[in-house]
Amino acid sequence: MYLLMMVLDDSTKLNEVLQAWGNAGIAGITILESTGVNRVLKRTQARPMMAGFSQLLGAPPVGHHTLFAVIDSLELADAAAAAVENILGNLSAPHTGLICVLPVARVWGLSAETAGNA
Repeated sequence: MYLLMMVLDDSTKLNEVLQAWGNAGIAGITILESTGVNRVLKRTQARPMMAGFSQLLGAPPVGHHTLFAVIDSLELADAAAAAVENILGNLSAPHTGLICVLPVARVWGLSAETAGNA
């Protein structure tokens, strides 16, 4: 089993990426809103008052989405990464995203619905 993780830079592409992962056979995807340290530092160091005003005025947050899912094969991770690159282009380009896969020793609480993936 593996943990497939992606940090998506462009949140407007979230639905397309989720659809691509689903089409690649990944179920049970969890999504977190996240922010990288560079974005936090830029917001607070460059214009600390403006960051507060933008939040008060309802401006969208400047951040990422982090996706993760437990999967059963590296081939599934490769398929997911290829599907994402079809949407975003080469992930080595700036402001696209980052995908990694990590080995998982054990999983508790995996539903029967997603058990086919892990």
